[in-house]
Amino acid sequence: MPSLKDRAEVSFTSSVLSAAIRIAGLGLAGLFAGGALAQAQSAEDDGDLEQVVVTADGSQVVLPDAYAGGQVARGGRAGILGNLDMMDSPFSSTSYTSDLILDQQAVSVADVLQNDPVVRVAKGFGNFQELYMIRGFPVYSDDMTYNGVYGILPRQFVASQFLERVEVFRGASAFLNGAAPGGSGLGGGVNLVPKRAPEEALTRLTAGVESGGNTYAALDAARRFGTDNNSGVRVNLVQRGGETAIDGQERELSALALGYDYSGERLRLSADLGFQDHRIDAPRPSVTPVAGIPAAPSADTNFAQPWTYTDEKQLFGVVRAEYDLTDTTTAWIAAGMRDGEEDNVLANPDALADGSTTANRFDNVREDEVLSGETGIRTEFSTGGVGHTVSLSTAYFSSESANAWGMSSGGVLSDLYNPVTAALPEFEWTGGDMSSPLVTSTADISSVALSDMLSLLDDHLLVTLGVRQQEIHTRSYDNDSGDFVSGYKDDAMTPVAAVVFRPSDEISLYANYIEGLMPGEVAPEQVNGELVENDGEVLEPYTSEQMEAGVKYDGGNFGATASLYSTTKPTSYVHNGVFDTYGEQRNRGLELTLYGQPLESLRLIGGATFQNAEMTRTQGGINRGKDAVGSPELQVNLNAEWDLAAVPGLTLEARGLHTGSQYADAANTIELQSWSRFDLGARYTTELGGRDMTLRGRVENVADDDNWVSVGGFPGSNYLVLGEPRTFLLSATFEL
Repeated sequence: MPSLKDRAEVSFTSSVLSAAIRIAGLGLAGLFAGGALAQAQSAEDDGDLEQVVVTADGSQVVLPDAYAGGQVARGGRAGILGNLDMMDSPFSSTSYTSDLILDQQAVSVADVLQNDPVVRVAKGFGNFQELYMIRGFPVYSDDMTYNGVYGILPRQFVASQFLERVEVFRGASAFLNGAAPGGSGLGGGVNLVPKRAPEEALTRLTAGVESGGNTYAALDAARRFGTDNNSGVRVNLVQRGGETAIDGQERELSALALGYDYSGERLRLSADLGFQDHRIDAPRPSVTPVAGIPAAPSADTNFAQPWTYTDEKQLFGVVRAEYDLTDTTTAWIAAGMRDGEEDNVLANPDALADGSTTANRFDNVREDEVLSGETGIRTEFSTGGVGHTVSLSTAYFSSESANAWGMSSGGVLSDLYNPVTAALPEFEWTGGDMSSPLVTSTADISSVALSDMLSLLDDHLLVTLGVRQQEIHTRSYDNDSGDFVSGYKDDAMTPVAAVVFRPSDEISLYANYIEGLMPGEVAPEQVNGELVENDGEVLEPYTSEQMEAGVKYDGGNFGATASLYSTTKPTSYVHNGVFDTYGEQRNRGLELTLYGQPLESLRLIGGATFQNAEMTRTQGGINRGKDAVGSPELQVNLNAEWDLAAVPGLTLEARGLHTGSQYADAANTIELQSWSRFDLGARYTTELGGRDMTLRGRVENVADDDNWVSVGGFPGSNYLVLGEPRTFLLSATFEL
């Protein structure tokens, strides 16, 4: 499909691809030469060198082991506290492994998070960003961390093939990680961990196809080399292309990831570089209901205009190292970057209850440059009978974004049930030059954090105390002239207090108080026709407050967590002509999660979330006590795998998801009905020519149900997202 503008993107694409190809070539050469190199070095090395064994507790690099069944890990990252075992962490989290990602043929992070009972997948406002609702609050895809570093992942979509772990942290995390640069993450966070070279040499080829004819091929190769195999390189390449199960929608994905890791006597290091080019032609948009909710059209219907598309190219990387200064003191440093371009031609419709739609054409281009990093030091000591693990950390984030846009005044008329191709309308308004956008926003976020994890009663009682001082500085500039428009600079302090009590090896009781942090809003000129006296005033950063208590069970092969939480979030409105954070939303809930291998042939992941998201303080008391938009009271997930003893190598899989009803307006007069989805799968592992081969088949949305699956995601919005149709996925993996 031809572009409407020349953005001189050829040079960017060619330079990035050239760099990526050179990196891949060097990496692959190192991989396949690694075996011979390791043998040669092994023959020459002094065999008397002591091998140092490093545990994951508190490490910023070493990962916790996989749990029984291999689908989740024993723990994950908790920001400044590093990687913690699940039973020692005073928070609730789940870390999904690369084995699960491969076996479920996941395309993106959103596919992985379909397994989590606390998470629901939505879309960004007016775009195709994958967005994750955790405890009723959004987490934007660019507010995820990559190996613990903020802001360096692709903004709209993250391919799953280069990920070792997808770690879901439940609850506020402003102390642990600092404020999310995009302003989300009050209800939780997601950390993505890149793949590492395993001990055994790996050369894995996977080829697959899904409904509509979208095909893909992927290479996953790794080698270890050096003294005691202390160095490793891993390369992942993936190419997807073709039409999807949605009529007329085509997806193209090219991704490359190169990772290096080193583990020495005192130094542990990882370095990762990735490139992703993701384009969707005629992407099916979200729909904003105008008067009542229209019946969901057939799940494979595409009511996108054929001239719409979204295209994103991102180059990103991160380096992380930690060094043992002494036996009890470790220092770490991490740094990451992202250089990205986006190009969108969109027409997201408003819909009446009868399915008729109107839309504006909206084009935008965006360029981002991001630098992010952290440093820290952790030391252990005792005072009397109390053990201390004290951590001091600083973090910094800096971004510069260029943006330009154009919009028509309607002119796109269609219907959800009988889509009509509209003529491409002309722009009526523009902002900036889309062939050469100017910088329109910059942001700098810095922080300093100090924590102490105290150990008492022979490690049966762990108490964590800490505080983070954060400064947020943002600036905006005019699209057309580049002139400074407004700025914001303020700071806030966010504390944490948490406790873990372990009466036995199998039981862990925990509780925490922690806060979330978001930049203050800018007072608008008017709200609902009411003039605002403090127009242009930047409000102070506001914090959400979370209290949580729970119990964890670890039976060795089977684990579970039950937690109760309450989170309050300030909201803004006009009172006596002044715009300020007078309001409040309170989300309370009960979460139940389970995981593991209760039987030798059975693996389970799942749980349930019961939540009440209530508007507790509102303007003039209007809608007080009502449910927040897009917050279902019930979410249930269960994924089961069963190895058939009668057919060695054959595994059957079933997954069910249920989401309760949710309101699509603040007055709670428009309700989206509950929905359920069932998926089935099977895989068979055998040998072909002396090499392992795995065949996988999967059907998602088996019943081909037609459902609106989410409401909103962006605060204050109530747009609807249609669920995916029945989709068949087939793949074959060869271990060479």
